[in-house]
Amino acid sequence: MIIGFYNPYFDGFGGGERYTLTLASHWSKLHEVHLFWDDENIISESSQRLNLDLSRVKVVRNIFREQNLFKKLFLTQKYDVIFFLTDGSIPTSLARHNILHVQIPFPIFLHASWKLSRYSAIVANSNFTKYRMDPRVGKRAQVIYPPVSIKDFVPAKKEKLIISVGRFNPLKKQDVLIEAFKKMHERDFRLVLAGGLLPADRDYFSSLKNKAAKGVELVPNIPFKELQSLYGKAMVYWHAAGFGESDPTHMEHFGITTVEAMAAGCIPVVFNGGGQSEIIEEEKSGFLWNTPDELIKKTENIRVTNNIVSAVREKARAFDTDVFKKKFDQLLMRLVQ
Repeated sequence: MIIGFYNPYFDGFGGGERYTLTLASHWSKLHEVHLFWDDENIISESSQRLNLDLSRVKVVRNIFREQNLFKKLFLTQKYDVIFFLTDGSIPTSLARHNILHVQIPFPIFLHASWKLSRYSAIVANSNFTKYRMDPRVGKRAQVIYPPVSIKDFVPAKKEKLIISVGRFNPLKKQDVLIEAFKKMHERDFRLVLAGGLLPADRDYFSSLKNKAAKGVELVPNIPFKELQSLYGKAMVYWHAAGFGESDPTHMEHFGITTVEAMAAGCIPVVFNGGGQSEIIEEEKSGFLWNTPDELIKKTENIRVTNNIVSAVREKARAFDTDVFKKKFDQLLMRLVQ
């Protein structure tokens, strides 16, 4: 089969890109796989940043930037399947089968309804997303959680280290974590905030550096191997995305980095919002907080035992890449039969 992939954020190297490109890598073992993008360097950059084998994937002209609707429709006809990650828009396609992936519960405008009839499957990244998206889309959606390569994250000798991983951006609320850390009574801990940094977020990053106190370290654009090492050494994982927000598009819709941390034996203490509660069972595989004071209290009360570390790592295995691949293979088989 010829399978195309379109993601308007391929060069963002975030969770949505890992989702899309993990599937592209997997299906390229048996099928001809194309990425719709205008820069061939996206393959080498994504392979390095996301630690994926994309050697069999081909970059083709991004036909979804084509202004001529009839030309766009003509060019999509040769594809057996096209997988789209939506930014809120519904691309038009005459591929034999179209799969729409929804990471964020964007509103779907009424005029897009006829386009939805061309989609054979709709996939959400969590139940949180599924039940907060437009009902016309959500009622058809299947949930397939994002992939985490569990084998890539292993515990090392643990230190009194708290980490939080996520793009430096106001929606990730790293400022909330810094302020909470300053108020902790347990002063032996260090806090490391790591993640990608885009030019648009440099002012926010500068404000974080100004807020940072002793024991706080910021690591922008961290290489994958350094990130693995941090996860291995960290005792606790923090996450604050969604705190103070009411708009569901501003929540953490799943929590890939939470699962990565859990696979490495970090105890997660994360904000009780978005898709995080689908990952964590309170006091069994981590902790959920609603206020910064609760974050501090739950962190300081953690007693690391073999039992809780084992439970945390076992829960992470439910989101392994192999589970993700199997579910998409089953979906593809249903479509083409």
